[in-house]
Amino acid sequence: MATNFGLLERDYEADARTPNCKVDLNQWERFDKEVRTTLNREQTSEDRPRYKVLFLGRHGQGVHNVAERRYGTAEWDRYWAAQDGDSTAHWVDAHLTELGIQQAQAVNAFWKRQFTEAKTPAPESYYTSPMRRCLATANLTFANLDLSSPSTSTPLPPGDITAKEPSLYKPVVKELLREVNGVHTCDRRSSRSTLAAEFPNFTFEAGFAEHDELWTPDHRETDEEIDERMKRLLDDIFTNNDSVFVSLTAHSGAICSLLRVLGHREFRLPTGAVIPVLVKAVTV
Repeated sequence: MATNFGLLERDYEADARTPNCKVDLNQWERFDKEVRTTLNREQTSEDRPRYKVLFLGRHGQGVHNVAERRYGTAEWDRYWAAQDGDSTAHWVDAHLTELGIQQAQAVNAFWKRQFTEAKTPAPESYYTSPMRRCLATANLTFANLDLSSPSTSTPLPPGDITAKEPSLYKPVVKELLREVNGVHTCDRRSSRSTLAAEFPNFTFEAGFAEHDELWTPDHRETDEEIDERMKRLLDDIFTNNDSVFVSLTAHSGAICSLLRVLGHREFRLPTGAVIPVLVKAVTV
């Protein structure tokens, strides 16, 4: 996460319609106005381009990430990724490590600075992968930020991934947002009832199955297959969600796929990192 998310100082068309904007508004406030009042103006036609800002966040370090580093990627892919764990860890639907928790808490502190100092707009919608490490990361990142008045946010205690009376944080679990699927047991999700018990503040999208019906032990998704899945996810979000600023908490492979589908340069985020992307959608 670069300083201020790397937003560059520049002029906007909306500046001309806002007296004293460069005195009264900072760069993020002016960018927000540009997206809402210039790019998304007069959204009365279905075939008019629509714009959203997607904040793509990768989960904090999971126990499977540690195992892959210990064995090396080649040996991990050859054998260990298909196992439920080893003598030191269990990585089916992998949990966050202590470092992963710390990374998510660091993102929480980063967002608080962005809200209070940079006036970055808070996401209006929150989506997460159904994997436990993403739900935990999203909670640690957003649950106790007062998104309507960020200066009064209350940080989560260390290691606490349970939301405590969130304000505007209403996360939705999306099956399509999961990691490259198949073979690797770290990407086999827990049951809906298990996740709902651990993360009671999350809403599961309509039709979310009790058990993982997508993971298979003998086929790992190809780039083409996950790209098709991410296109369906984006079509769903742009069709059914009017929010302009949207948060998605996901995985390295899923985010790479999203960027490919969007025509963006592929970018592998480290654990606990976030990248914002301005997206233009056109009905074809």
